[in-house]
Amino acid sequence: MKSFLQSITDRVSTKKGMWVTLGIWLAVTMLLAVFAPSAKEYEVSNIQTVPDDAQSVIAQGKVDHYFKDNEGIPAILVFQAENGEKMDVLQLVGIVQQIEEAEIEGVDQVVPLSKLPPQAVAGFFSKDQTTAILPITIDSALENKEIQDVEKAIHKVVKDNSDLTLYVTGPAGIATDTLDLFSRADVVLILSTVGLILVLLIVIYRSPLLALIPLLTAGFVYEVVMQTLGLMGKAGLVLSSQTLSIMTILLFAALIDYSLFVFSRFREELKKHDDKFEAMKLAMREVGTPVFYSGGTVLAAMLVLFFAQFGDYRNFAPTFATTMLIIMLASVTLVPAMFALFGRKSFWPMIPKVGQTAIKSNSFWSRVGRFVAAKPGLSVVIVGLVLLLSASNMVNLKYEFDTMKSFPKDMPSRMGYEILEDKFEKGDLAPTTVLYEGSEPLTAEQQESLKNKLAEQDLVGSVRVNAVADEGKVVQYSLTFAENPYSAKAMDALESMRDRSNKLADGASVDGKLYFAGETATKVDDRSINDRDLIVIVALETLLIFVMLISLTRSIRMSIYMIGTILISFLAALGLGMFLSNLFFDIDTISNRVPLYSFVFLIALGIDYNIMLISRYQEERAKHSVKEAVEIAVASTGGVISSAGLILAATFAVLMTQPIQLLFVFGFIVAIGILLDTFLVRGVLLPGLIVLFEGKKEKTTGTVRG
Repeated sequence: MKSFLQSITDRVSTKKGMWVTLGIWLAVTMLLAVFAPSAKEYEVSNIQTVPDDAQSVIAQGKVDHYFKDNEGIPAILVFQAENGEKMDVLQLVGIVQQIEEAEIEGVDQVVPLSKLPPQAVAGFFSKDQTTAILPITIDSALENKEIQDVEKAIHKVVKDNSDLTLYVTGPAGIATDTLDLFSRADVVLILSTVGLILVLLIVIYRSPLLALIPLLTAGFVYEVVMQTLGLMGKAGLVLSSQTLSIMTILLFAALIDYSLFVFSRFREELKKHDDKFEAMKLAMREVGTPVFYSGGTVLAAMLVLFFAQFGDYRNFAPTFATTMLIIMLASVTLVPAMFALFGRKSFWPMIPKVGQTAIKSNSFWSRVGRFVAAKPGLSVVIVGLVLLLSASNMVNLKYEFDTMKSFPKDMPSRMGYEILEDKFEKGDLAPTTVLYEGSEPLTAEQQESLKNKLAEQDLVGSVRVNAVADEGKVVQYSLTFAENPYSAKAMDALESMRDRSNKLADGASVDGKLYFAGETATKVDDRSINDRDLIVIVALETLLIFVMLISLTRSIRMSIYMIGTILISFLAALGLGMFLSNLFFDIDTISNRVPLYSFVFLIALGIDYNIMLISRYQEERAKHSVKEAVEIAVASTGGVISSAGLILAATFAVLMTQPIQLLFVFGFIVAIGILLDTFLVRGVLLPGLIVLFEGKKEKTTGTVRG
């Protein structure tokens, strides 16, 4: 692989190869821009997270099969009177009639309040009569943008015929609000990312071209990636808004990182060679393989996500793997070609000249390298204690399963949801559907017996019979919890009922099977599948990257140092990130997706810096002792890795501009992890371990070189 990569980079680093490479990338970019659709055309706000064989999905399928009226996307219209006044029943009935008579295309079902008895209509009002709810069903064939049009039409009817305030919540309201949020957030994300990277590059390197060249390169790659994903979307790949947001950050972060590694070594070689093409060829011979392998570790990490069962994780795999493959190709072709094009001018006004010292002995990282080499034990102990102390906060980790709490407080669907939470019983937010399916019809007494048995279970607030089908062989119950249906307590209670469903049926003297559908049931499966995926993905990714490191370094010991330190760094990032999130942002819970999201990116991107350090160490080890090789490796890679780490951390911190708390916390934790890895793990802990253990081996075997 190394010789193959060198043959590519050697060709790219010639004058002819440079122009051919730039021409090919320009042609491909233009062709894709003209003839391929953008990924944005196939973007969706939500995807199915749990697999088809999950119990909640099977149960919902049963409900939809027996009760056709349940098909469609549910929405809840929340009406409130102005200034906390009591609502007039006749006014609400009139508004509902207006909605029905408008015959809004896409509205499948509206509860006909005018045909219900007064006592039934009263059930749609809060106790203080200031709020009313109306469940409706929207055609499931509609796209989110079409659902948005349906909601606008409903809002217009309400506004034209009353002074009531309307909020649309439930799955339909959430879907359209999410679409609206991400449509605005995407622009903020791109502008913030590009602006921040530009500023940091100029501040750190004080060269306008060094800032613009990587960003120009990233622009080409971004266009190619988006159009390629568009082709995949046209072929049937589901592209979620959340996935595309994280993909954008991954693309800019990884490509800028690899650009910094290339131009740093290019600058070093320009101080030794007058010809820019010769300097680039020699630079790529040393950094081409580590950069390509760094991209390969990220690519492998993304491909492992195919082994996940959870929908969000599986959706990451093809999108991120495609992105990384294109980035890897760009890092050994487009990136060196762009820097070769500008040559020494890239570094203006501090143009490197032949004969200048490559590494300054008084630089910060030179001093760090000498300290670690002289006192490796002290270095390892100090950093180890910091990381272990940070990781200890993992015991305080608390998960939030209420997805709505992750959205902005002023989002209409969340506002409607919180009004429901305040004005109605907590369990009314999301009742659980319990479906009984038997081979014989149930008598009225048996239906009542099963209802009472369900009502006796922990945390159950109420149970009622909703409908009967298949000549009495199928009965649908609506079960409401006394607690918030998204709480861990309600989820535990439902999971217990589901596990004991056969005993519940036997206890009610009925011979059939119980199925549990609804939001709480889905969250139970969500939690279970996420726990399974966390174990499987962490194990597989750790093993795969460990094998890849062995292949790169040809050393099992070095690979153990690298994978061990990055795992400790991940735990420390999660613990410290949650502590600081609580301290500064008053966020004391996280989505159960955050740990795996963070692991995948920290293990994949964080290992890049260790690869660059170890590659340089092994290069210097051929000529120097362990201590000297460590000193040179830390000093020579310290500047570029620390600046790359700062930019990478800042890039992921841009996710904190996103309107979803999950992305906010994820971006913050990854930023913390990258800083820990850049300055403590790569800069001190890993070099200290090498001096401690490899230095002892050197003394024992007498293998000092030089």
